[in-house]
Amino acid sequence: MTSSYDPCRANYPHSTSSRARSAVEAPANDTGSDKVVDPALVRFDIGHSEYEALIEADTAFWALARKDRSEELLRDPAFLTKVAESGSLFSAEMKHLRFGLVPSAVYFNPTERCNLDCTYCYIPGQMRRHGSHMSRERLVEALETLLEFFHEKMPKQDKPQLIFHGSEPMLNRANLFEVIDEFRDDYIFGIQTNGTLLDAEALEFITSRGISLGLSLDGPTPEITDRTRHTFSGHGIHERVVEALEKLRGYKNYSVIATVTTENLDHLNGIVELFHSLEVPTCMLNQVRCTLVGGDRVRPDDQLFFSAYQSALERTYELYQESGRKLVVANFANVILGVVAPTARRLMCDISPCGGGRCFFAVSAEGDLFPCSEFIGLKTFSGGNLFSGGLGSCFETEAFRSVTGRMIEEISECGSCPIRHFCGAPCPAEAHERNGGLNMRGAFCDFYKEQVRYVMRLIADGRENDFLWDGWDQEMPTVFELTMD
Repeated sequence: MTSSYDPCRANYPHSTSSRARSAVEAPANDTGSDKVVDPALVRFDIGHSEYEALIEADTAFWALARKDRSEELLRDPAFLTKVAESGSLFSAEMKHLRFGLVPSAVYFNPTERCNLDCTYCYIPGQMRRHGSHMSRERLVEALETLLEFFHEKMPKQDKPQLIFHGSEPMLNRANLFEVIDEFRDDYIFGIQTNGTLLDAEALEFITSRGISLGLSLDGPTPEITDRTRHTFSGHGIHERVVEALEKLRGYKNYSVIATVTTENLDHLNGIVELFHSLEVPTCMLNQVRCTLVGGDRVRPDDQLFFSAYQSALERTYELYQESGRKLVVANFANVILGVVAPTARRLMCDISPCGGGRCFFAVSAEGDLFPCSEFIGLKTFSGGNLFSGGLGSCFETEAFRSVTGRMIEEISECGSCPIRHFCGAPCPAEAHERNGGLNMRGAFCDFYKEQVRYVMRLIADGRENDFLWDGWDQEMPTVFELTMD
């Protein structure tokens, strides 16, 4: 969701081609210091037979080195000097990523209602069953107010993103489609839907206008999907979503989310096989959010989760080798970018502070403003109301500042973690509700550590691009390069 900036690369003999970040010392809340010091590199085991990582945690500089040469490299003046001399560049880049971005997107809930009763939903059930729709007049007023705000914050040539989110936005379909056409020249629109209401007319409208579309499907078969995703009366929805996906073949601007729980953990390979067979271009294997009790009840164990997740990712690689067609798992691809080119990442959950209230924010169907959709239903984190003049001041409220001021350096156990800027301890809403406060670590700490180790192993073996979007690094200049004899 954020813009792309310059990646950094470094090349070392006896190691793979590595992307490097910084080696400077700076206060936690002022990563822009120009003071250059000796790099504080630590060794990090990535579970590879030949390589380990050298990481400077404060600014996420890293390099891969052969295990039998890492001590030598850590004492090599040419290497250390080159890294230290580049410190101010890397520091400025990290500062911009963490503190310099402006809001450019909004998650907009045009209704509080949903036609499904997913067991892990983070939105309260009473709201989903009996909540309100936003009228067409209110929608127009909201989009006009938001557009004025974005014009003040963003470069004139850039369009803001507006993602109609849920509950289930297609329950307010008529009003939704009208305002999309009315504001089609002003916004880049997206719709996140459970997919059950996408009839032929809706799909024609969405695809003819190039609208970004996200659907949800949690299993390769009705039996698996319907364990967690069903109607309030208990009826399954698998076939309806698959039918919509069949009709979307050939459309490039959509993705499918599978929420990973204990109920589908053993079927992730089958899920990616189904998505690949349907020619889905991009999917996400998202860990269930544990903001509410329902999500926590089906939270998978970190190590079991990673084992199944890695297997599914390797299955996408096998399918790519067999067919020549990629199925990119976007949330994993984002972790790769967080390592090889942090400022090119497309999602902003895996950085501290996260993107909530900083790069994007959320609007409820009542016009209430939240740092992120994950906070909708948690009144403590409402920063005002869009229709009551709250948009200009919401970013200065305690509700927003408590989220945008959440620094991973201040979180117990994270402050000393060498991969803290590849992770970001997501998600603040989840940490608050599950672990008792914003300055607590997230629900999947060990899972994230294993992800980063896996990414580093892929880089060591030269396979990282097989899991990324083709052309992700086009026209992105190298800003750091070092060859050592």
